[in-house]
Amino acid sequence: MNKWDKYFLEMCNKVAENSSCLSRKVGVILVRENRILCSGYNGPPSGVPHCNERYYTDEKLKEYILKTQEFDLPTKENEMTCPRQWLAFPSGEGLEWCIAGHGERNVLITAAKFGIATNGAMLYMNCAVPCTPCLIEIINAGISEIIVTKIFYYDLMSEWILNNSKLKYRVYEGIDLTK
Repeated sequence: MNKWDKYFLEMCNKVAENSSCLSRKVGVILVRENRILCSGYNGPPSGVPHCNERYYTDEKLKEYILKTQEFDLPTKENEMTCPRQWLAFPSGEGLEWCIAGHGERNVLITAAKFGIATNGAMLYMNCAVPCTPCLIEIINAGISEIIVTKIFYYDLMSEWILNNSKLKYRVYEGIDLTK
């Protein structure tokens, strides 16, 4: 078992605990020479109301729910979860209703905000292969390798991009992810 992979996966899981996303908890760390440079997790932008507050202030969301669904708007007793789940979108669909930034994108943005160079660094994440937009940003940021929990493609383009880029990728080595 690779001790660094185990350590970095555990760190990704700790970082993910900061996520306020009601759907998934993703943690990502930027690493160079076995040193953590930066971390990121998925969630709404800084200062933007969280999804469970959004139902009371987002008129477009209320209007969409009333037009398309056969149930009432949420109340304090009937609190919503993720808007996409409430609206019954399958995984990967209805993303226009999601206000969360992805952990992969957030780690790169945080690195830029604090002047941390990303070229040649590695990204560890507690999720599968990133979506197409995140993968494009990872490649353009000069990341040398991504380490993921499984090879699963959210969309057709992410597989093609990954297989036609110089970005290395692998699954965590020797870690039982079922525990």
